[in-house]
Amino acid sequence: MRGAVAAGNPHTAAAGARALAAGGSAVDAVVAAAFAGFVAEGPLTGPAGGGFLLVREAGGEPLLLDCFFAVPSVARGVMDEVVIDFAGASTQVFHVGEESVAVPGLVAGLEHAHRAHGRLAWCDLVQPAVELARRGVEMNGPQRFLLEILVPILERSEAGRLIYGRHGRAETATMAGGLERLRDDPAAAVAELLPELAGDIASYRPRELVPLEARFAGVRVVTCPAPSRGGAVVVAALAELDRIGLDPEPGSARCASALAHSLAAGYGGGAATARPTGTTHISVLDGDGNAAALSSTLGSGSGVFRNGFQLNNMLGELDVIGSEPRRPGSRLPSMMAPTLVLDAGRPRLVVGSAGSVRLSGAIVQTIAAVVGQGLSVEDAIGSPRLHVEEGAVHLEGGWTEAAADRLRSDGWRVVPWSGRNLFFGGVSAVELRADGQLAAAGDPRRGGHGVVVP
Repeated sequence: MRGAVAAGNPHTAAAGARALAAGGSAVDAVVAAAFAGFVAEGPLTGPAGGGFLLVREAGGEPLLLDCFFAVPSVARGVMDEVVIDFAGASTQVFHVGEESVAVPGLVAGLEHAHRAHGRLAWCDLVQPAVELARRGVEMNGPQRFLLEILVPILERSEAGRLIYGRHGRAETATMAGGLERLRDDPAAAVAELLPELAGDIASYRPRELVPLEARFAGVRVVTCPAPSRGGAVVVAALAELDRIGLDPEPGSARCASALAHSLAAGYGGGAATARPTGTTHISVLDGDGNAAALSSTLGSGSGVFRNGFQLNNMLGELDVIGSEPRRPGSRLPSMMAPTLVLDAGRPRLVVGSAGSVRLSGAIVQTIAAVVGQGLSVEDAIGSPRLHVEEGAVHLEGGWTEAAADRLRSDGWRVVPWSGRNLFFGGVSAVELRADGQLAAAGDPRRGGHGVVVP
């Protein structure tokens, strides 16, 4: 089937494109891409992960599937601590180990969506990931950089060192057997991966939620509701940007001013500092007009490996979930925000991002560039971004000095960056243009990739 897929890794996008080419739906492509991502993006996602999946069948209403993490029924013990050095810029303490693992919902969510919207057999969608695992994965530049940052987590055990110890290549053959088990009996496979949480996994159910909505430049934007906080940021920022108006000239001083003001409104006056966590995103449009967008994560990862897969550390993501007691079975909060833009009832743009608190701003800026300024999805993702944080505007390399001066005159402290940087998110997006042409792009900041299936 004709379509387009964008993801955080070329192998992930290729698996989704393979499903589309075989006649699969947008959801089929997301499922195939997600499993390939377990292999190609193992530090970021996996069968012990959680996520949010936005689905819209042609002519229907969008639906948000919450398959994010739940609190275990049995209290966990003391988590291990590791110190991560962000390439000399700063150091932060991460909480990891077996006690940091929350109840995963990602595979259950993929199953739920496939039953409702899939066309191809589940086993055929998992097979490309099995083949990729047996071959191993060469890491591109941004991925190698991430692996090197996360060495204290990924290589804290012999199992992790065997997979990721070479940095330039992931030796993923140990994942093949686990993927075959996920192919043949997914629910049982996840329970076997986490036997200490088997009871919670058996009772876990994905939840169908009504998305949040905003209007911007005459289009309808739908995105992720609670327990994610990121969708609310997208909605508020776009509403403010629509109110004050966006300069049609990309990169102008007025554009920078409007974006900074709108993001500050979206974040409630300025985003708090938060460390990068491991998130990735897949966006798909198929030739029938169906759309799907999946954001998934392992947190920063627990450093615990089973069957080749890293377990999550979401109970240790204290800067996201907080430290207050939570009811067993309740969902944990997130910042992820898979988003769909509809123009006159047709999908115009499917978009999502990695990047912790910064991902909402990256999504807003991509929508503003594509819808408000007429840029292609590739140019929009490649354009320099900004991020507001505690009275400062971080300016990615590529903004003009006039833009920096305007922000200073607006009262912001400006923090300039040189060149593109993964600090500013990792967007994956596909678009349907007015002439009916499809386009797809992944974020060069994180080694992303887009594929159009003719």
